[in-house]
Amino acid sequence: MLKELVSPIESTIFPFRTTLSLEPLIAYWKSRENDSNAGLAQLARSIGEQVAQEPWAHGPITDLNAAECGCDLIETLMMAVFPPASFSTDISGAIPPFQRRSFYYTPLFGEVLLNANDIIKQPLNIDSRHMEVYMARMAYHLILSKIYDVELPKNDTLVFTVPDYSIGLYRHYGVDFNSTFLNVKMVGERPELTEEQIDLLLHNMHRQDLWRELLPPERFELEGFNILHLVDVTDQEILSELKYDLLERDVLQASDRLEQIQEKLRVLFKRPFLQLGIAAYDENKQAFVDFGRKINHSFLTKQLNNQQASTGFRQIYSQLLQDRQPLILENVETADIPEDLREQIRSIGIKSAILALLPYGDDTVGLLELGSPNVGDLDEFSLEKVNQFVPLFAVAVKRNAEDMQNRVQAIVKEKFTALHPTMEWRFNDAALNLLEKIEAGNKNAEMEDIVFQEVYPLHGSSDIRGSSTARNEAVQGDLIEHLSLANKVLKKASEFQQLPILDELKFYVEKNLKRLQQGIISGDEVSIFDSLKSEVEPLFEYFAQNTIELRPVIADYWNNIDPVLGILYKRRKAFERSVTLLNDTVSDYLDEEEQKAQQMFPHYFQRFKTDGVEYNIYVGASLVENKPFDLVFLKNLRLWQLLVMVEITRRTASLKEHLPVPLDTTQLILIHSQPLAIRFRQDERQFDVDGAYNIRYEIIKKRIDKATVLGTGERLTQPGCIALVYAQQREADEYLEYLDYLQDRGMLEPEIEELELEELQGVKGLLALRVRVRVKLEEQNN
Repeated sequence: MLKELVSPIESTIFPFRTTLSLEPLIAYWKSRENDSNAGLAQLARSIGEQVAQEPWAHGPITDLNAAECGCDLIETLMMAVFPPASFSTDISGAIPPFQRRSFYYTPLFGEVLLNANDIIKQPLNIDSRHMEVYMARMAYHLILSKIYDVELPKNDTLVFTVPDYSIGLYRHYGVDFNSTFLNVKMVGERPELTEEQIDLLLHNMHRQDLWRELLPPERFELEGFNILHLVDVTDQEILSELKYDLLERDVLQASDRLEQIQEKLRVLFKRPFLQLGIAAYDENKQAFVDFGRKINHSFLTKQLNNQQASTGFRQIYSQLLQDRQPLILENVETADIPEDLREQIRSIGIKSAILALLPYGDDTVGLLELGSPNVGDLDEFSLEKVNQFVPLFAVAVKRNAEDMQNRVQAIVKEKFTALHPTMEWRFNDAALNLLEKIEAGNKNAEMEDIVFQEVYPLHGSSDIRGSSTARNEAVQGDLIEHLSLANKVLKKASEFQQLPILDELKFYVEKNLKRLQQGIISGDEVSIFDSLKSEVEPLFEYFAQNTIELRPVIADYWNNIDPVLGILYKRRKAFERSVTLLNDTVSDYLDEEEQKAQQMFPHYFQRFKTDGVEYNIYVGASLVENKPFDLVFLKNLRLWQLLVMVEITRRTASLKEHLPVPLDTTQLILIHSQPLAIRFRQDERQFDVDGAYNIRYEIIKKRIDKATVLGTGERLTQPGCIALVYAQQREADEYLEYLDYLQDRGMLEPEIEELELEELQGVKGLLALRVRVRVKLEEQNN
């Protein structure tokens, strides 16, 4: 195609004079007239004869309209540049040197790059100024190569992003500027360049001022034409852009960024109405879920979240996970899918679709959904492209899911205490909901209430009998011995020095010794310790330095004092060691068995150490996620609790003879058959029962350890026994069956006491069962 030529570009950025000329192309054919290829040589001679008859083809060409008779000649000449075999498939065009209008081009070049007046479209990714800077740099490189024989590395391929008006999108093309038929003419003498100046130019490619200075543009003229050859690189460019886009943080959470990614996929598939949807796969819920905030069209997860979803649809969802192969719906109307899925997809205007899993290693992290309103837009041939970018989306979903989880965990750690694994999912959901509210612009959003309804409580304790008395006796014994040792030093010191202060201190020590013999009262431990530290022991240091005879008795005093605590700490140490051994024995065994119980059915477990071990268990459907609950699990836990308490009784009884201070334990179980609600108290960072009726349970739990048998004053809890407190006879009936079973196994004594309890503060009408444990294995075998 021959087109009218416009005048050369006048620009201060592109500073060279340019002239369209066919002379370089004519010279090429002239050089082929004696070619070894006879056919080529004959064609070249024939072209030479035609050129000789057309004088307008020589020299500068300024007006092609006046040479219409030469059109056939140009078509013939251009066969050297535009092979006839590929003329209909190549995207190529010829332009005057570095100008913006083409005078000869292939049909595809005209469609892709030219406007109505054959002016080259302005690329979307490069503005006019940068385009002229780029062409000026190419012209300087050409001068350096052709005039100074300096070989330069090939320029990087230039990429044009060009609008495609036929589909309302854009495409990416790699552009090669070929200057084979472009000569550089000198105007006047050639500017001389030293090796240093050439090296300076090569290391300052972008300094056009330096190039202008050393190579003045007015000394050169460009004559001939350029050839532009374009190659569609849309797929490579889009995949590269997607790679960088999907590496960004939160890219899948920002609706505007997701729209940009959707637009790039539309370009990749040449489908201007393509819809993108992404769903994350929640391993805990075993389901596809909306990714963070609901984004775009996720037609699969919408149907999955519908409680009315059919079994057939669930099978499609399971099939995706099992086969790990994309589901291709070339025509939704005729596809072999459940009717409810067809209706769901059709309702949002999708007529063809591809659903592809997003794999990450051996795991599935999400689902990619592509949909189009046109039948056949997405088919088997689309999979090749889908497979290229699926790994990119998988990495993005995985990273964004991890980032989201980190943010959720940060909120959980800030708002809540350490969480039990059973119910951690609920706190994560609450944190995610809070995060979504904040990101949606609600700066005053607050954490929602965490309440678990219809849970069944189990409570038990293993208490150390008489621990307060034993502790007081240990403190009393230590103080008496401590004062006795101090008194011994004071009496010995009086033999060597007669000081009134010694008599006063001996009086203080002996007075407290007499009183301690009668018993200990609150405050004795602190007051006596302070007096010894501030008034007595400083004298001992003085006597040790100045009276040699007192050094042995003072040394004996200090040898009995704990070097860290600064007090005599024998009986208390033995008591605390005994308590620690008992508590550790109970706690370790309880924790070990509790792990096994979690495998039976997940539940909430909470344990406390004081003078003994106390624990709470809550079990119910609301505590777990996607796991059915049945009362058989509750009965199983109740029997498990009894078995554990039997073994705790045995272990603590066998440990007694090895304790520094022999101590007994008592075991107590509170039976509560009615379900209740528990609420997480954010101010206290712990769970508590919810509702006025349920508070009675907490009151009973806190007071039953001091319960006594009605009419006797006897403590309900006794060493070697398990006490079970209840309020309704049907509760006792259930546990009597369990006790009968354990008696049959030889774990309990045959007698079961059925007792009424004295009224507790605010609580009355409680009953109890009490049964003795066979603590020795030989008793079990008899």
